[in-house]
Amino acid sequence: MKTIALAGNPNSGKTTLFNALTRLRQKTGNYPGVTVEKKVGICQLPGGGLTEVIDIPGTYSLSVRSPDEKIARDVLLGLVPGTARPDVVVCVVDAGNLERNLYLVSQIQDLGMPVIIALNMMDELPAKNVSLDVTLLSTLLQVPVVPMVALREEGVGALKSLLQDGFAYQYKRQWILPAAIEEQLNELIRLLKHETGHHDEFIFFKAVTLISQATLEANEALLREMGIVLSPASLEELKKTQERLGLLGPHVRSAVIEARYHWIKSVCVQTVKRLSDSGGQDLTQRIDRVVTHKAWGWLVFVGLMALMFYTIFAIATVPMDWINAAFEWAGRWVSGHMPQGFLRDLIVHGILAGVGGVIIFLPQILILFFFIGLLQDTGYMARAAFLMDRLMNKVGLHGKSFIPLLSSFACAIPGIMATRTIESPKDRLVTMLVAPLMSCSARLPVYTLMIGVLIPAANVWTKALIMLSMYFLGIAGAFTMALIFKKTILKGRAPVFIMELPPYRFPSWKTILIQMLERSALFVKRAGTIILALSIVLWALMTFPYDPHKGGTEALKSSYAGQMGTALEPAIKPLGFDWRIGIGLIGSFAAREVFVSTMNIVFNLSQDTPAENLRAAFARASWPDGKPLFTPLVCLVLMVFYVFALQCLSTVGIMWREAGGAWAAFALFYLTGLAYVIALLVYQAGRLLGF
Repeated sequence: MKTIALAGNPNSGKTTLFNALTRLRQKTGNYPGVTVEKKVGICQLPGGGLTEVIDIPGTYSLSVRSPDEKIARDVLLGLVPGTARPDVVVCVVDAGNLERNLYLVSQIQDLGMPVIIALNMMDELPAKNVSLDVTLLSTLLQVPVVPMVALREEGVGALKSLLQDGFAYQYKRQWILPAAIEEQLNELIRLLKHETGHHDEFIFFKAVTLISQATLEANEALLREMGIVLSPASLEELKKTQERLGLLGPHVRSAVIEARYHWIKSVCVQTVKRLSDSGGQDLTQRIDRVVTHKAWGWLVFVGLMALMFYTIFAIATVPMDWINAAFEWAGRWVSGHMPQGFLRDLIVHGILAGVGGVIIFLPQILILFFFIGLLQDTGYMARAAFLMDRLMNKVGLHGKSFIPLLSSFACAIPGIMATRTIESPKDRLVTMLVAPLMSCSARLPVYTLMIGVLIPAANVWTKALIMLSMYFLGIAGAFTMALIFKKTILKGRAPVFIMELPPYRFPSWKTILIQMLERSALFVKRAGTIILALSIVLWALMTFPYDPHKGGTEALKSSYAGQMGTALEPAIKPLGFDWRIGIGLIGSFAAREVFVSTMNIVFNLSQDTPAENLRAAFARASWPDGKPLFTPLVCLVLMVFYVFALQCLSTVGIMWREAGGAWAAFALFYLTGLAYVIALLVYQAGRLLGF
């Protein structure tokens, strides 16, 4: 089976084309040894044959500055274990931004591999008052060019046919360096060929990348990364070549870039023609006047967030009731068809109560990911990053950190992984440390449950605003801690933020649907594995040691879990929590949403509230003196605690992998302490005010 690599700039439509080629025949994982996402799919060609498609990380060039860019380069060079070297590279090019996109194409052509250009977004050219001569472009670039609109799958069939039938490929470099630098480039090529015995087909690309390096040490490191270790004699020759390049002046390091762009501009001049000299603003510019405005932009941002949470409460209620009814029916069916005993108790009060207590929130998770996908696909997400840059700069970060932080609204794990695009190690670390403060989807079940108990009669807009306030509390906490870190242990200036603002586009519903299905599948898998296993363990801890003479709350309190909760109660009582909430806090250290499933098991095992709705059980729960346990203040404190607490072992694990064990332990310690202190302040202040 042949392997096809999809390469391209961010926002070029690469993911849309990947989905169009592979349909649902794709899988997502990580490259070995790094937390860079790996997407691989199978494409069925017109003749029935199959080909493997690799969606490599989006990048503007193959000059490595981040793990993402390194993976992109190494996949093309065949240096990634477990990933086949591509037979063909399909370069996805935004037709409306030809000059910028062709820089990466020119680098990939230097690899000497067969290249096809997928000229995407052709439908946007009329709005920009330009035309593009595709035939001439193909002639000048010496590669097949397939015009397409991947969003509507126009041109996808032609691309598949080209991949099936094959094509002649013979590339001759057309960008030229100054004669003195060309001479040294040829010396580098000769040196590397001598070292590798003429077996390395990527010699030219590797030699070109050496031109821009400032030091011999940088060249050595770069060659090692690309699989070449020089002998002492060759290393001495490389040093002399480096010295000769240094004598040519500082412009040598930018000579390759200048030569590429000089050639690219000549291509664009010949192929791109402006149809009219209309001086009016296009739609993107008119919209940006509002959404990136210092005042109106914030109103749009807050309004979109409020609409998202309103939808989460307004639309998700009906399917949530269906799921809840299905689990209740399953519990009644098992109770009616199985003899009484530990097995029935485990299934009804452990598995169904635990897993069902989390699965019920799947509709809300789907809506959250729908909105995130919609904001990304339309181009608004980049505007939100631009808008937040003004605020983030005040705390020592820049807008580039906003993308990982925004990703953390879905889950802190991809948010932490997304920090690898940040060049500054200190900024990357600060962003990792504050990413868990953004309210992820795992907190959604906790917030929803607590809001329902806090104000049971509230309308949808009130619930949405309370939810929105929790999210803004997390944002405020993240910015505050970032400022503290940047002023103390991780001092440093925020670098200048440069980010492309893509044009607004109609969203790809298929891409959004695939993202929703992928994320919901992960959520269901998590519920069916981790939460299932934890539910069984927690049920056992809440059931044993078994005493037939005890029942309900008394039996639960004497169980292993009850003993742990009782031991924890003196520490959490100043927060308004009792030993039963303590059991939930302990269980949720594995994953935040486990708090809900744990509470479901706790109150299902109690004879005080048999088979009772969890919200109703919370409303009935009380302290030994009869005072209600889940007062509005306690519900608020619980939400505040979960805003700040790092209760997710997966997040700790990924932070360990990205930043090291010491920083992962530090994050766990400081976030747990921060959650406790702020929850304590809120509860005690609330009591003083009479709540």
